[in-house]
Amino acid sequence: MKIDMHCHVKEGSIDSRVPMEEYIRLLQEKGFGGMVVTDHDTYNGYRYWKKNLKGKKYTDFKVFKGIEYDTSGGGHILVIVPETIKLRILELRGLPLNILISIVHSYGGVLGPAHPCGEKYMSFRNTRAYRRDPKIVELFDFVEIFNACEAEESNDTACRLAAKYHKPGVGGSDSHKTDCVGLAYTEVPDTVETETDLINCIRAGEVIGCGGTLYHRTAKEKMGKISTVLVYSFWFYNKFSNLIRTSKRNQKLRTEYAEKESQI
Repeated sequence: MKIDMHCHVKEGSIDSRVPMEEYIRLLQEKGFGGMVVTDHDTYNGYRYWKKNLKGKKYTDFKVFKGIEYDTSGGGHILVIVPETIKLRILELRGLPLNILISIVHSYGGVLGPAHPCGEKYMSFRNTRAYRRDPKIVELFDFVEIFNACEAEESNDTACRLAAKYHKPGVGGSDSHKTDCVGLAYTEVPDTVETETDLINCIRAGEVIGCGGTLYHRTAKEKMGKISTVLVYSFWFYNKFSNLIRTSKRNQKLRTEYAEKESQI
């Protein structure tokens, strides 16, 4: 079964122009059996699916809950947790990478870097977390080695990174526009029905393969060198957002760890 492991829908990501229903329709037309909704620091896209579409339409298509988390100093990380787990802390950007890894693993989830060899600040290999400790890659469960919106060189370097640390490689379109939907895929066994199944598949190294076609009409390519401005704008935005959310995030951490302790 082909799934897209990196999807942004209009109901969850403010920079996406693709409504959930249209995203599903386009993927089905291209032979996909599922998708992982990975909106930026929110589960709102998946919530829309669960409230308005699940069990009513597209019953032969699998929608998995994920998130693309903006860390402090570690880039963008794709996260999948079991379907029974609700971690509100993942909707508050800015956790350090090592803390994010600890939280996700303690709740039985998996995570890996999105476009790890892409833009500065947003991509793990070009962040201070990697420069400080390259071996932190060993703590990831997978690496996104094919991203349809990245350059060929970026994906090739990501592939070598995954091979060096013996991590499963996954592919995702990173779509924000309709003409990019379905350009990348990850192939998993047909028996994958839930987030837990997908997690177990990744942990067991049962990802069959991934790949796709590069999208050559990204905003970055159209803007050329001016795109650097966007990169630094993101850095300032992320820093400012982190400062605003620090108190709320710390409270969530205390609450969720207390709940975790009570379950042990």
